[in-house]
Amino acid sequence: MSALPRSYNPFAEDEEEEEDVAPVGPGGAGGADRQRYLQQEVLRRSAATADSTTRSLSLLYESERIGVAASEELVRQGEALKRTEQMVDKMDQDLKTSQRHINSIKSVWGGLVNYFKAKPPESKPEQNGASEYCANSRLKEAMMSSKEQESKYQESHPNLRKLDNSDNDFNKADLVSSGQRDAYPKNQQLRAYHQKIDTNLDEMSSGLSRLKSLALGLQTEIEEQDDMLDRLTKKVETLDVNIKNTDRKVRQL
Repeated sequence: MSALPRSYNPFAEDEEEEEDVAPVGPGGAGGADRQRYLQQEVLRRSAATADSTTRSLSLLYESERIGVAASEELVRQGEALKRTEQMVDKMDQDLKTSQRHINSIKSVWGGLVNYFKAKPPESKPEQNGASEYCANSRLKEAMMSSKEQESKYQESHPNLRKLDNSDNDFNKADLVSSGQRDAYPKNQQLRAYHQKIDTNLDEMSSGLSRLKSLALGLQTEIEEQDDMLDRLTKKVETLDVNIKNTDRKVRQL
């Protein structure tokens, strides 16, 4: 009975048997299966990328819609501030008229002073449409540009989408020029995915540009309304002091 060497490995025979089995070449059944698997994997990843860009584009349209709604609300706030400022100016004008009458009643000398004193100019009520508030031009242009994309938002929103455009994407694959067609894969399905991804990326670039315009317009509008609020605050404070002085004069009559 022969003794086994000290370095004997009981698994060596299995490894040698595995090494004796030749791998299947690229032209064999194993190579075809792997190639088919890779093709399916490429299609799956392309489809996932196309769906991801579509969802991102839908979120971008949603953000743009919210930005337009915020802009419209800010414009309405500006209209309210302007009406408030006009009311404060009218109250200040009425208060000055009341002070003139009080001076006339208080003494003869006050009546003579009011007689020879120049009468304060009365502010005429503005006609309809003249007091409309106008937002800054940057915000107005951004809002008009974004409102034109409302239909695209409805098409991309899953709850508002009327038709599934997935089949139309493959039909659009034949509408590109020959030069653009050469830049895409030969596989029709894969080419449609690549074209959809490129289209979504282009739309996302345009949407981000419109969002930037909205943000800059909102910033300008907020700064202008801040100045209006500061001006209105000073007018209200002055009006409050004048009202207290007029009330004190009336009590002294």
